[in-house]
Amino acid sequence: MTNQPYIILVNPQLAENVGMAARAMMNCGLYNLRLVNPRENHLSEKAVAASSNAEEILHKAEIFDSLSNAIKDLHQVFASTARRRDMIKTIYTADAAVEKIYENLSCGIKCGILFGPERTGLENDDVAIADAVIEIPLNPKHCSLNLSQAVLLVGYEWHKLQANAPKSQLVTNKTNVADKETVANMFNFLEKELDECGNFRVDEKRPRMVRNLRNIFLRSQLTEQEINTLYGVFNHLINKK
Repeated sequence: MTNQPYIILVNPQLAENVGMAARAMMNCGLYNLRLVNPRENHLSEKAVAASSNAEEILHKAEIFDSLSNAIKDLHQVFASTARRRDMIKTIYTADAAVEKIYENLSCGIKCGILFGPERTGLENDDVAIADAVIEIPLNPKHCSLNLSQAVLLVGYEWHKLQANAPKSQLVTNKTNVADKETVANMFNFLEKELDECGNFRVDEKRPRMVRNLRNIFLRSQLTEQEINTLYGVFNHLINKK
């Protein structure tokens, strides 16, 4: 797929790690995988099992004998690394890098993201040929990631940008959020019953107590179903009284 970046695994060591990286890619809707000198067969039983039904990415993966050949048709390359190098490079967080990649792709600029081998990460020479670095800020006492984790973290930022999912939403299933009139009617009913049972004994305190009571329920964004449930509770308590 030309409208997304190429995930390039440089000298991956274990077949199952390649499989798990493919799984992370599939999770995030990324399908372009390139492998540079993989030590083990990326189509082995271990790799396919680790991919957890993402083997189509493994089967379509392109194999290269050198990093220079793997990126020669690309216009911009980002190196994912946890270590600062003694180089003058633009450093992006994963979300900022993905935004830049998305912008580039929309202009026909082909991009790739490099990930190094499991034990050592990218070599300095690999980072040197990249246009920029992707750095994921983690606990400085322990910032080590395995290969698939690194791919997933960057891939998730890509998926968020594509999915454009709301940051928060109320799932009401088969009911609806109650409108203000329905909520006001419930408050009036409850306050009337509380008046009748003598809950508001001090007139000066009544307005504040009513406001506090309303705020308790309003924070919940009540649904029609929940209000019907509350009516049932109130009526049960009234009849019991």
